[in-house]
Amino acid sequence: MATRILPAFLSVQGTSLSDEEKHLFAAHNPLGVCLFAKGCANVQNKAQLRNLIRQIKEVIGREDVLIAIDQEGGRVRRLLEPEWTAVTAQADIKDLQTARAHAQLIAADLKNTGINVNFAPVLDIEYPQTSTALKSRCFSGDEKTVAKLGQAMVTEYMKLGVCPCIKHMPGHGRGQADPHLELPVINDSLQELMTDFYPFQKLHETPMGMVAHIVLTAVDEKNPATCSERVIKDIIRGTIGFDGLLVSDAIMMNALRGSICERAERCFAAGCDVICLGNADFAANEALCQSRIILTDKAEERLEKVRAVIRRPLPVINIEYVQNKYCAGLKSVISYNYEYDATEVLNRLRKQ
Repeated sequence: MATRILPAFLSVQGTSLSDEEKHLFAAHNPLGVCLFAKGCANVQNKAQLRNLIRQIKEVIGREDVLIAIDQEGGRVRRLLEPEWTAVTAQADIKDLQTARAHAQLIAADLKNTGINVNFAPVLDIEYPQTSTALKSRCFSGDEKTVAKLGQAMVTEYMKLGVCPCIKHMPGHGRGQADPHLELPVINDSLQELMTDFYPFQKLHETPMGMVAHIVLTAVDEKNPATCSERVIKDIIRGTIGFDGLLVSDAIMMNALRGSICERAERCFAAGCDVICLGNADFAANEALCQSRIILTDKAEERLEKVRAVIRRPLPVINIEYVQNKYCAGLKSVISYNYEYDATEVLNRLRKQ
């Protein structure tokens, strides 16, 4: 078994590990996996998902394997009712009590299933031009509201032993293109972009964050933030002050070019601590395992903050009471917008 940890979130192809996956995971010791409901189809029911997570940890040989998922709410949720709790989109959440209840309900579902990382909350600001892929996932068009609601969620996730991952740094709201399909370019000035940076600045002590595939021409005219040393060093680590574990957005998106190895190595060279593969096939997993990325000493330090969170046990929660508060905050209406499903887009891309 490898002792070096591969700083990557790999994907899993089904509801249990194949023999090929067992050999790959045991040989390369990935930091974690990211689970999906479509494409890779990892989620069937609670018993199956618990068994899959237990199998992943046994094969890799570490109890602290990061098991991540996108459970934002609304159309971006991998755990569906009636097996799991119904949760609405971030755009529907308007007050701190509802934000806290939202995170509590999700965290309880995740922790009870064995998932310890949620790629949420979204701290992007909604603009009139915001891509359909992102629009309903934003809290608000006001940066202070985004920061307050985001902080409420982050605090609750961490209390309940689930590590939140704020996204998409340094701010994706002005982007008009969908990075699953093409590379968004933002031409606003650095002064204008400070509004987008604000929520991330306020939550800069969050243990984990995700960087976007988006070009900020005011900082780096050529490279998306994930592959830009200037954006990561000067803006994310500098202006924003984020010193948590920095994860790339899914590298199999069409916003990036080149082989899986090339994409991973460019993100790593720019300053990403961990590479997220995304909803990808087994060949992409193999390719990422062959890349020249390593867990740096600094990333190991940042990882300790994540481990401290996921070691926390889930306290006793009165779920019925929390659900009642949640529904009251939403006026008992939880609606979902299926107009755009990014995971389905990725699923179709895999099959091309």
